[in-house]
Parts: sequence; structure tokens; C-alpha cells
Amino acid sequence: MRTQMDLSSSLSIATSGLHAIDYQLSVVSQNVANQSVSGYVSESATVVSRTPGGLRAGVVAGSTVLNVNKALQASLYNQNAKVAESDALSNSLSAITSIQGSTDTDTSKSTGSSNSLPDSLGNIQSTLISLAATPLESSAQAAVMSAAKTLTSNIHALSDTYTMQRQTAQDNIVSNIATLNTQLTQIGSLSTQIMSLKASGTDTADLENQRLQAMNGLSSNLSVTFSESSNGDMVVRTEDGTELPTRPDQMGKPYNAVKLPTSTWPLSATNTTLSASTVYSSDTSTANPDLFISLDGTGDIKSHLTGGTLGANITLRDTTYPKMQAQLDSFSYTLINRFSNAGVSLFTNGSTSTPSSNPTGTNPNGLVGLSSALSVNSEYTADPSKLSSGGDTSTTKGDISAITNVLDKTFGTSSADTTDSAKASLAAPSSGLGPDGSISLGFSGSQGILALATSLTSDQASVASEASNGFTYASSVQTTLQTAVSSVSGVNVNNEMAKVVALQNAYTANAKVISTVQTMFSALLNAIN
Repeated sequence: MRTQMDLSSSLSIATSGLHAIDYQLSVVSQNVANQSVSGYVSESATVVSRTPGGLRAGVVAGSTVLNVNKALQASLYNQNAKVAESDALSNSLSAITSIQGSTDTDTSKSTGSSNSLPDSLGNIQSTLISLAATPLESSAQAAVMSAAKTLTSNIHALSDTYTMQRQTAQDNIVSNIATLNTQLTQIGSLSTQIMSLKASGTDTADLENQRLQAMNGLSSNLSVTFSESSNGDMVVRTEDGTELPTRPDQMGKPYNAVKLPTSTWPLSATNTTLSASTVYSSDTSTANPDLFISLDGTGDIKSHLTGGTLGANITLRDTTYPKMQAQLDSFSYTLINRFSNAGVSLFTNGSTSTPSSNPTGTNPNGLVGLSSALSVNSEYTADPSKLSSGGDTSTTKGDISAITNVLDKTFGTSSADTTDSAKASLAAPSSGLGPDGSISLGFSGSQGILALATSLTSDQASVASEASNGFTYASSVQTTLQTAVSSVSGVNVNNEMAKVVALQNAYTANAKVISTVQTMFSALLNAIN
């Protein structure tokens, strides 16, 4: 009888071994099948020895474990947000650098090698010098007018690009919010399943893996952190610690208040068309609610949403392009003002009214949007000979006094041309700019007109360059972190294949035990009979 019990025990133990091998092979298969899935974390099977009452009872499958270093994973998520942010910034700003052209500081080279503001403005200076030498030559007069029209055209192109790229950022924000909602609520839906299975003692590794993959995607849209509770729930927070609900019950609402996953909850943004006077403000008394990002339909959570693609588009919409527009509007006003002050009102604000220096007013009563309306004065377009007839006030043919004044004063670089107390108004408006007066020029307004154009172009080019360099650096760090994470969490196919060989050998051994026990059972029964 003892022999029969030992054989039964051996058969049970070997059978449990086969079941455990079957489980381990399924985990290996899952790893190999998902080796190329972004964000997938390799899984490890755990097998636990069974010794009820101290008796040998074989093995049983334990909980599948995710091979994850949470601190390292969190660092990668943070870096994902930085890469996505700098990439979105760089891609958007490349449209500005392509319009701006280049600024060459080598004065030995001819002016006009690009469509940059300094070159376009320099062409006007060059044609005026030529006109001063041959004031009655119609082709020289036409050359000045052509250069002036090219400058206004280039300014319009820049202004239009700011508007277009800012609108694109706004449209992207709406799209980003929809994607973000889907990722958040997918996490919430998975967490619900995980908590339910954990409560019943069922393996949740595959669901947890899906949740980490959702977090990986989420981390490119927004800078986030996460924490897991003992019951399997996950809480997602922004970089500053603001909680982003993944399910209604995390906000104290009924779980079924929203059908998950969804692209319309918990965040929402409005589709709206922007203009130069559209401005975001956190001051509720002057705020434009169309630019808010609300949480669960109330309030404005925009200031808490940083990093990632969403954070980049918020920056572009509310900071980067409004400042660039304000810089160009200030330059356009200064262009009109300095030419007019020299006696040649070659440029206007697109209306018959005198340009106002009000930095927060909308053109024609202020600077906001002035660059898009800037035009060449129709009086000079109709009669280019006015240029060499004394400008605005004289009608004497061949009178180059106005041209000389423009070359000396408008293009002058001495402090007397821009900062004299009597001529302080000739300095470019440099503070209190934008619809809400919150923008500063970022460089001195008391410069020669060419230096002012160069400063504007250089400042905006540096913003684009910083984004591009930031992307390069962030990508390098991301690659390093991905390698580190992969060494812990990635699927090593060679290792998995080595496991398969080991499991095959173990399977053969257990099968041999079962076969041997069956043979011995048969021999025992024959002996008894």
C-alpha cells in the first residue's frame, strides 16, 4: 500500500511539473510575441513549491511578475515628455526659420542674399543710396518701391506664419486632449479589471502590462507621474502633483457616470479660431474661456499641464507666437515712425489714420496686428518721383534732402537717432506689448533700424535653435534611458530561447517520470493479480 501511495504521489508531482512547465512556456511565448511592442515589459513566471502539511506535493504556478524598475521607468516617462515637447516645438518653429531666411553679419558680402528682415531692409537702404546718386532716374525710383514692397511682403509672410502656426497649436491642443482622455480612461478601465482580478487571486500581469503601455503613450503627450496602490489601482498626476482622474470614482462620482474608455473626459478644450488679439489670461475677469482646458467640465487646469506634446502646443499658442507677433508689430510701428519722422512716409498701417503707439490696442488704433496690415503708402506707389522731390512736403524735382535724411536718421545708429529726450518716441516700443500688455520685446528698442531687424530675427532664430538643440540632447538622454530600461524590462529573445530549451528538458524529464510510474503501476497490479 505504501508503494502505491508513493507512486501516486510521484505521479501527482510530475503532473504538477508538467502544468507548471505549460504555464512557464505561455509566459515565454507572451514575451517573444511582444518583443517589438513599444512599452511592453517582459514577464517572469514564478513557480512555488507545494508542501501541505509538510508533505511533498509538487509545484504550483505563482503570480506572473513584471520585470520593471519603477524608478527607472518613471525617469523614462519623464524623458519621453521632454523629447516630445522639444520635438513639437522644433517642428513648429522650423516654419518660422524657413520664412526668416538667414542673417549674415559679414558686411563684405552684398546685401539681399535672403528674405530676412535685415536683408530686405538693407535692400531699401541700398536702393535709396543709388537713387540719391541719380534722383531723376525712374528705374532707380522704381527699385526703391520694389524693395519697399518686398519688405512689407516679407513682414506679412512672417505675421501670417505666426498666425497659422499658432492656430495649428490650438487645433493640436484639442486633438491632444482627446488622445490624453483616451489614454487616461484606458488606464482607468484596466485598473478596474486589475483590482477585480487581484481581489479574486487571479493573475493580472498581462493587464498591468497593457496599463504600462498606456502610460508609456501618455508620457509623450504630457509630463506625468504615477503610483500604484496595494489593491492594484493606479493614480496619475501631472508634474506638479495635480491628480488627473482615470475614472469618475476617483473624483467621488459614480463609476458608471462615464462609459470608459472615452476621448471626451476628464479634460476638455474648445475648437476656436484665433486672431492677433486673442490672448490667454489666468485673470478670470479678462480671460477668454475658449482657451481654457477644463477638468470635468469646470475650471481651468491649463497651468498644471506641462511637458509633452500638449505642453509644447500650449507654450506655442500662449507664449511663443504671441511674443513673436508682438516683436514684429513693434518693429512695423518703428518702421513707419522712423521713415515718417525723416519726412518720407513710405509705410502706413493700412489705413488713413495715423498709427497709434498704444501697445495693447488693435490696429489701426494700436500695435496689435499692425504687421499684417503694414503697406507701402499709396501716394508713393502712385508717384514714386515723390521720393526724389523732397518727400512728404516738397515738390522740387531732384530734391534729395528727404532721401539723405532717411539715410542719415532712419538708418542712423547713433543714440541721438533713437534715444534723445526729444526723439524718445523713435525707440521701438519694448514693454507692455500684446493684447494684455504682458509681453516684453526681449531686446533693446533703442537701436538703429537695421540692428533692430537683426535683433528680432536673431531672437526668434535662437528660440527655434534652442528647441532643436533641446530635442537633440533630450533624444540622446532618452536613448540612454531606453537602453537601461531595456536591460531590465526588455525582451531578450536569446534568453527566452534558452528558457525554452530548459523547459523542454524539464518537460521530457517529468514526462519520463510519469511514463516510469505508469510502467511501475502496471507491474504492481500484475504482481497483485
